[in-house]
Amino acid sequence: MKNIINNHLKKIDKQEQKILNKKGKNKIQEKINPLVEKMESKVPEALKETLKFTFYKAFQLVFERGTKYIEKMYNKEKIQLDHNMKDFLINQKVNRKSIRAMDKHSKKSNVINASISTIEGAGLGLIGMGLPDIPLFTAMILKTIYEIALSYGFVYELHDEKIYVLRLIRGALTKGVIQSNHNALVDETAKYIDNHIKLDFDLNKEIEKTSEVLSEAMITSKFVQGIPVVGVVGSITNFVVIKKISKYSSIKYKKRYLNKKM
Repeated sequence: MKNIINNHLKKIDKQEQKILNKKGKNKIQEKINPLVEKMESKVPEALKETLKFTFYKAFQLVFERGTKYIEKMYNKEKIQLDHNMKDFLINQKVNRKSIRAMDKHSKKSNVINASISTIEGAGLGLIGMGLPDIPLFTAMILKTIYEIALSYGFVYELHDEKIYVLRLIRGALTKGVIQSNHNALVDETAKYIDNHIKLDFDLNKEIEKTSEVLSEAMITSKFVQGIPVVGVVGSITNFVVIKKISKYSSIKYKKRYLNKKM
């Protein structure tokens, strides 16, 4: 059992390193890059601060009162039951097929969530709304991570898990050395949580750090999205951000799950 799991962990490490060492741009980014570069120079500092603060308040709102509304968008009990059944099969006979089966729900939900965020961004972009959709987009980011967490048998309501979720977002959206540092922090956080060592960190400070990273990733698209019709470009960024977060989160939660099996 340990040999099979160890082989899967090695594959996950390769997938992780591919993300961390990625230097090029994907096809979507290449198409919108000229417009992005042009718009970046025109983004007012006041808008940058406003965007950061709006993400900050959105995270606070969702963490304090919004989780129950996010959970109405998926069947929590069904996902947990599905995980328990697949986990039971792995315990009975671990092989490539049984481990891959664990990925099924997370992959399906990732595609759906990315598509919804694209449509949502395009719809608001067409009527010239950039900032009002941030709470909706923040909820969609958390919905994506929550479904992945559940599919691998993890909770997200606890204080320490909220910190882990916020650090996942930072690990997914940063680049280069900064991303490597965030990635190490994500692994360290997982190790503490899974070994039942309490994290002594301020949740609001973690929200602030994540809001800054997320606002930097979204700033140009939100500025563009505030312009009627042209704002449709902003929806592409919604898709890219959700895809990055979902891919990275899937790798990290699966890694946690397999490490616990070891």
